[in-house]
Amino acid sequence: MKRIAAGILMFCFLIQSAVWGQEPELVKVSAPALNLTAKSAVVMEADTGTIMFEKSKDKKLPPASVTKVMSLLLIFQDLDSGKIKLSDKVTVSEHAASMGGSQVFLEPGEEQTVEALIKCVVISSANDAVVALAEHLSGSEAGFVKRMNQEAKKLGMKNTTFKNACGLDENGHETTAYDIALMSRELTEKHPKIFRYTKIWMDTITHKTKKGETEFGLSNTNKMIRQYSGCTGLKTGSTSTAKFCLSATATRNGVDLIAVVMASDDSKTRIKDTSALLDYGFANCQVIRQKTTSKEIGEIPVTKGKKNTVLYPAEISTKILNIKGRSSKITRTIKKYSLEAPVKKGQTIGIITYESGGRILKKEKITASETIEKMDFFTSFQKIAKQYF
Repeated sequence: MKRIAAGILMFCFLIQSAVWGQEPELVKVSAPALNLTAKSAVVMEADTGTIMFEKSKDKKLPPASVTKVMSLLLIFQDLDSGKIKLSDKVTVSEHAASMGGSQVFLEPGEEQTVEALIKCVVISSANDAVVALAEHLSGSEAGFVKRMNQEAKKLGMKNTTFKNACGLDENGHETTAYDIALMSRELTEKHPKIFRYTKIWMDTITHKTKKGETEFGLSNTNKMIRQYSGCTGLKTGSTSTAKFCLSATATRNGVDLIAVVMASDDSKTRIKDTSALLDYGFANCQVIRQKTTSKEIGEIPVTKGKKNTVLYPAEISTKILNIKGRSSKITRTIKKYSLEAPVKKGQTIGIITYESGGRILKKEKITASETIEKMDFFTSFQKIAKQYF
């Protein structure tokens, strides 16, 4: 019976751990209509994924160069994993050099570093540069596009199909404002180094070809960087079919927002639409920071281990998004798991839940700061000896 009971407890623990480990649910907050020219739009709080406002968020449209958000996500994944380095040299192919639209006029056989090409992509939205990087990472643009679609599926981008790495108009190359917000959130939250490049207003690269060396100027296509207080990025896009698109990131008073517009009428209304979304987001949400101390949590016991309790951080800080109009009263519940050795460092050993008006605002994990091995004969003997003698 003891073995059966222990098995049931362990099963419940595993199920519970899986549930608590999920990403926060994306919650839509009702909002009045904003006067937007964009066909589709969304503003999302980045930390929690909360949707502050949406207009036809799942409408499939061509994204133009906002496509490059996904290309940059894969590039930074490979940088952070060590697969590539910023100093690596990339040789430009005939295919990459043949890209039309926005470009920095790379020539076949020309070599540029990964970092120089990233600057070209982020600042000047260069199609030739992003295709050169795509080929460097995956061997071909087609192979890279396959990765893009796999990543889109992984992120839950249900209405997205990529046909190329740069965003040039192509039949079936489409996504949505909501899906763009999802990939923008993944890029900026997991790879904040992207902001080193998105905030650059002007820069240069040097072309080194058989004709000699020439300097080429880069100018940021995202005018929001200079025109909107707190704007940190991210990516513009425009073609005759897609019209004017933008995924913009901005931070004010600890609130991080992502605003996406698709098919705005022109570059000015694109900025107007995006600014209206960000203004609405900042006006209607605030960040509340809560702290939970180890004194409030208390000891977390471990059975059958070399130690009877497990260490965890002395203080756990939690960032909570509060939406205007919701109850400001926040309640906190602390749940400690029943643990049996071995316990691994970093393992979830409890959960802190914050609620307001019956709505779960945030779940914060309590994680072990040490590894506790299973009790052996010598440790067991020591415990018995200490108890009786």
